[in-house]
Amino acid sequence: MIDKWFKDDLNEIYKKHSVVVFIDESGTAEFILDTIDDKYQIFNAHNEIEELYAKYQIEKNRSDDTKFLVYTQIPKNKLKFLREYCETNGAVEIKYLHNYIKEKVHTTLTLNLNLPNDELISAAKISIGKDQTYWMDLSHKGSSEIFEMSKELLPFIHDPEEFTAKYDSQVLEIFYKKVNDILKQEYIEKPPKTLATEVVNAIFDGLANDNINDILYDVYCSWLDSVKYKSSFKEYVDKYKLPRNIDIWDVNPGHPFSIIDEKWLKELGENIHNKDYLPKFLTKFILRFQSPQVESLGIVYWKNISELIEFDENNIAHLTSFDQCIDFYKTNFYKVDRAIRVLYTEFLNKKDLLEPFQEYYKNLVNVFFEKWFGYFDQYKESQTGSLDQIINNNETKTAIIVGDGISFEIAINIASITPKSNNLSCEIIMAGLPSETENNMSHIFIKSGKIEAVQNKREKFLMESNNDKNIGYAKLDDITDEVPQYEYLICSYKDFDSIGEKLQQNALKYFREAENFIATKIELLLKNGYKRVYLISDHGYVLTGILNESDKIDVKFEGDIAKNERFVRSRDKQTYNKKLLIEIEQSYGEYNYLYFSKTLAPFKSIGAYGYSHGGISPQELITPYFCWETKDLNLNQMPVIITNKQELLNITGELYRIKIKADRGSDDLFSSERKIYLVFFSKGKQLMKSDIMTISPEEEIAKEYSFDENKKIEVLLLDAESKERLDKAVICQDKSRDLDGLL
Repeated sequence: MIDKWFKDDLNEIYKKHSVVVFIDESGTAEFILDTIDDKYQIFNAHNEIEELYAKYQIEKNRSDDTKFLVYTQIPKNKLKFLREYCETNGAVEIKYLHNYIKEKVHTTLTLNLNLPNDELISAAKISIGKDQTYWMDLSHKGSSEIFEMSKELLPFIHDPEEFTAKYDSQVLEIFYKKVNDILKQEYIEKPPKTLATEVVNAIFDGLANDNINDILYDVYCSWLDSVKYKSSFKEYVDKYKLPRNIDIWDVNPGHPFSIIDEKWLKELGENIHNKDYLPKFLTKFILRFQSPQVESLGIVYWKNISELIEFDENNIAHLTSFDQCIDFYKTNFYKVDRAIRVLYTEFLNKKDLLEPFQEYYKNLVNVFFEKWFGYFDQYKESQTGSLDQIINNNETKTAIIVGDGISFEIAINIASITPKSNNLSCEIIMAGLPSETENNMSHIFIKSGKIEAVQNKREKFLMESNNDKNIGYAKLDDITDEVPQYEYLICSYKDFDSIGEKLQQNALKYFREAENFIATKIELLLKNGYKRVYLISDHGYVLTGILNESDKIDVKFEGDIAKNERFVRSRDKQTYNKKLLIEIEQSYGEYNYLYFSKTLAPFKSIGAYGYSHGGISPQELITPYFCWETKDLNLNQMPVIITNKQELLNITGELYRIKIKADRGSDDLFSSERKIYLVFFSKGKQLMKSDIMTISPEEEIAKEYSFDENKKIEVLLLDAESKERLDKAVICQDKSRDLDGLL
């Protein structure tokens, strides 16, 4: 704040004069010059020659709008050539800087400071750019507030050399003493890097023993949250060595030590079936995943581990129907699948850590599967004609994301990161058997149940069954701010399945990125005119984790069969183990029967194992039917319609005119005017967009366009800001009437 006081002193003189002499007899106030704006011409004058030069330049360049500042350490009564300026213009004299500071604090803030002179001067240097609260804190709390250590320590440990370059030796000495006070050690002069490392070690030691100084803990939390300084964190933590014989259960819950997490996991795995021992772990883990620092560190699995361990398998015993099994999966069991997926993602290459949790997970799955397959005769597929149903049940602009391999559990994660400002429903679709892409995508697109291997042929079936609808297709990757405008936009997204099949379980590390990607695109679609966005998928998937050869199912089927990882097709009925397998009579090409595993275990087959689908587990069959719906923000907006729809159905000639009219609207702000535009389509393809038009209440606009060889055109009237569809019309060219009876 000393910079403000000094500028105020200068400006008081500059109101009437153009020259100020700054007399700093002690030479301790020169640093203030660094705070002065470039609008002043500054001269240094520490002897007669420099005085004369300054006076010459001032007189030579003097003008109405030029301000001059002369800095000197010569007392006023000893000045030769500048004394006149001091008398006729004005001077700011600082004989003793500490007295200047005390006087300013007292006169501007009515505070008295009792600090040693060197600390007072250091405080003034630190106060540059700060407001009066700095001095108020200094007055109330004493010299400990010269530096706000919880803020100054972070840039210091991040880059000691850059930090120390900001201050002179006097200020730095005080800073170093304050640092040593925090570390509870004697001040000894040492390199800044050495002291910075001591601070970091104190932070990590305090976290390791859960006995950390409050200031250092604030620095640690700020470090993790800082974009600017976080780059140095990993370097420090990688070099740090934990104390020997540390008690791993006494570590602060917000610690950054991955080795501690792994030790916790190992001990938890060894005691995972010990119900008396688990509460000790769970208390610690809950504190761990609730710590904001853990989120900053990117450690995501502790909450999932708690969900896995706390899952109550006794609730499964109460399930008495297949529908109850479905509901139980939707509300409870999907969390178990999510937990194991997160653990596989993090620890797939650490078999000793993962195996106890995998075993625990598979035991829970087996208990649930007893009920699932016990009632499987009640299973009903609900996937056929999904897109037709969505299109026919929605009269507003609708986008549908058709995913490949997006499980219910993945969809829940996507929903958790989409905007909460939209209405959301989380229903499900039961996939067809077997749960593989060719079969299930055919069910989604073709309501007759026909199986079609080629995607664009499936899309053609959908178009033909909805030939009166304006349907468009796009890859979700291609959706940008220029969102294509259709009544129904179908966006395909295949990354989950394609990456999973290529990389197997190694693909899991990319899934979180894919979830964020889909959530971003949902938000983009909702912001660009689509009132509803659906997310559906052809099938889910299962993870086999660490798999031994003995875990695989080896069947001795005879005759013409086709074996996949999760199902076997057969021309003829087979003899099979009913405890291990389930048979479904279903025709597919030359095959008449399907055989599925009643476990997560795969059939022995050619290819890699890990990520798979095709079976009839809940993970594979229960697929998302999620819908995000914008809350209607345009209820009070002025209605706008196309008024000559009937006329547009029979147009003679090449040109046609579209007439648009606005209602009177209400008297509120939203109804004063509306920005609109037109989008033209032919045969499902967008032809063009009109310019944006502004329409006022009761105003009528007419715009003329040409067919350009398109005999039938559909036009949508859209709100330019929300992309909401306001109206639509069909325009047909009648060539026969052009002949005027000449034939």
